[in-house]
Amino acid sequence: MKQKVFVSGCYDMLHSGHVAFFEEAATYGDLYVGIGSDKTIDELKARKTINTDAERLYMVSALKVVKDAWINSGSGILDFIDDVRRLQPDIFFVNSDGHSPAKERFCNELGIRYVVSKRIPHSGLPTRSTSALRNECLIPYRLDLAGGWLDQPYVNKLYPGAVITICVEPDYEFNDRSGMSTSSRKKAIEMWHTDIPEGNREILGRTLFCFENPPGTQYVSGSQDSLGIVMPGLNRFHYNDGYWPVKIDSITDSDLLTWIEQRLWLVPQYPRRESFDVLTGKSINAVKAKALSIATEACWQAITDRDAGAWGRASVASFEAQIAMFPNMLPEDVRTELDRYKSDVLGWKISGAGGGGYLIFISEKPVKNAIRIRIRKN
Repeated sequence: MKQKVFVSGCYDMLHSGHVAFFEEAATYGDLYVGIGSDKTIDELKARKTINTDAERLYMVSALKVVKDAWINSGSGILDFIDDVRRLQPDIFFVNSDGHSPAKERFCNELGIRYVVSKRIPHSGLPTRSTSALRNECLIPYRLDLAGGWLDQPYVNKLYPGAVITICVEPDYEFNDRSGMSTSSRKKAIEMWHTDIPEGNREILGRTLFCFENPPGTQYVSGSQDSLGIVMPGLNRFHYNDGYWPVKIDSITDSDLLTWIEQRLWLVPQYPRRESFDVLTGKSINAVKAKALSIATEACWQAITDRDAGAWGRASVASFEAQIAMFPNMLPEDVRTELDRYKSDVLGWKISGAGGGGYLIFISEKPVKNAIRIRIRKN
């Protein structure tokens, strides 16, 4: 008797990458597919699907490698729980960017084997992703490497400092509320539709910042979000008692950016919950702001020196300085996942303001269940 293999996803704009994924999963046994509903995709990705769940179900069910398919009955990142309990599969098969510790824990509780795809395209065909096929996704994301919070006046007025970011190509469709500047990116899409226009990047960044934060905005998004999206490469934004940086350093050297890409690993968690309030329990003072500023400068120096060990140590120091000011950044379940990796990597942090998103690791060797990003270089 064949094993039952379960996969779950959106499968919008069905393409050869999806088919190759299904074919790889089907090598383990009979393939069953749970499809995220239109409502679930809107909740996780903050966008509408191109094809309705009825259309997606029809197309997926028509594939010869698929034994059966349905629309998952639940919601959120674990929308398949009741369906999996009903099916009782032997294997739960996921893509590397679809992995999450919550899925793995769920499988371990039920005694289901958890397998991560090798993402092998069909022979002779290019690697495909839905993100790459969506025109709007030419607009990049932003990942802060160190110093996050120093773009907020209530922190940088206590001690000046910098935020270091990289501009991330949209090879993945990062979840909404994941610390990848998805809210600023949505505003960029609203203004520019398909890609960052030509022009002075700092002026474009200011335009995006003002568009996202009109007069009367209660919580002003930091300008490192908008600048980090529009400015390619590696950037250091210096702040001193204000929302806008007093100085910007940019590096677009391809060799250095490739060096960063080869040592940076992201492990998906879950999107930051709607009720999450990172400001709860905050404890900000000049000593803590200074510690964050110093650690960020050490991070920049280590990266530009191409010293991975020093980068890892500085990243941890920057992260710990953030946690000292905003302890709610690191929920207990995310802390537990982080602890699983610490002994095997050089350094770590979490994306954005925390509460979910991605674990970020610096390592010169592969990190289990991690994805890799490309930095926009020009």
